[in-house]
Amino acid sequence: MPDIVVTEFMDEAAVADLSATHDVVYDPKLVDRAEDLVRLLADARGLIVRNRTQVRGVLLEAAPRLKAVGRLGVGLDNIDVAACEARGIAVLPATGANDDSVAEYVIAGLLMLRRSAYFASAEVAAGGWPRNRLMGREALGATLGLVGFGAIARAVAIRARALGMRIVASDPFVPADSPHWAAFGATKVDLDRLVADSDVISLHVPLTAETRGLFGADRLAAMRPGSVLINAARGGVVDEAALAASLRAGHLGGAMLDVFDAEPLPGGGPLVDVPNLILTPHVAGVTVESNERVSAVTVANVRRVLGSRP
Repeated sequence: MPDIVVTEFMDEAAVADLSATHDVVYDPKLVDRAEDLVRLLADARGLIVRNRTQVRGVLLEAAPRLKAVGRLGVGLDNIDVAACEARGIAVLPATGANDDSVAEYVIAGLLMLRRSAYFASAEVAAGGWPRNRLMGREALGATLGLVGFGAIARAVAIRARALGMRIVASDPFVPADSPHWAAFGATKVDLDRLVADSDVISLHVPLTAETRGLFGADRLAAMRPGSVLINAARGGVVDEAALAASLRAGHLGGAMLDVFDAEPLPGGGPLVDVPNLILTPHVAGVTVESNERVSAVTVANVRRVLGSRP
């Protein structure tokens, strides 16, 4: 039986590195085969996952020797952290390894949504020439609101400032006297002020009881007419049906979602054929480069806890 089980995709060079010191089973499709996963965890000391593997309940019960859970990313809402702590299992996110990838995704999205012309390919190819209708807006001088001001939001702020944007941010866990506000050129405001003042809002908060549904119908209605929303954080933070309704009504100018309340999307539902909406499959933090960094960091984290093979 393996010492370490990897249930979702990671950089294969990192897998080979880890396999040099441990017995590893690497199967990117294992996340969808619950019975096989439970069987393989009987003697495993290490488990490496992305965001789809639910490290809780039956899975934890099936792994009595588990000592380390490596997370190929930073979000921990798919891991029962309290249960792991109670059993002395180290939970090891790859903090910082994909910050730049997500930041670039956000900047690309706000530029596309502000200009709006990027949705016109089919119309132009068919002979249409909607220049007046597709007169968009520049990033220069616009206000970017960052909901949450952790490492990824700060990476976004650096890039947005280079575009000449004004940065406001809301984060109750970053005190007003923190040097980060000045260092990253952001003004601390409360969430209601941020929503009212921003031309672009980007979400950078974990999914908790407090943030679930944070952007529902009322808060979306409070956003500036024509403003845009980007969510590359966690799906449950945005009410998807309310967002679709706002876009269809023409209140919001556009939105980009990389994360969803249910992943993968089941098909159908309120997000089908919504105007000015970009949907991507939880890939904001996944590039060739970030996959290498995240995988290498995770291997180092797990190896640090487990040491060499038993």
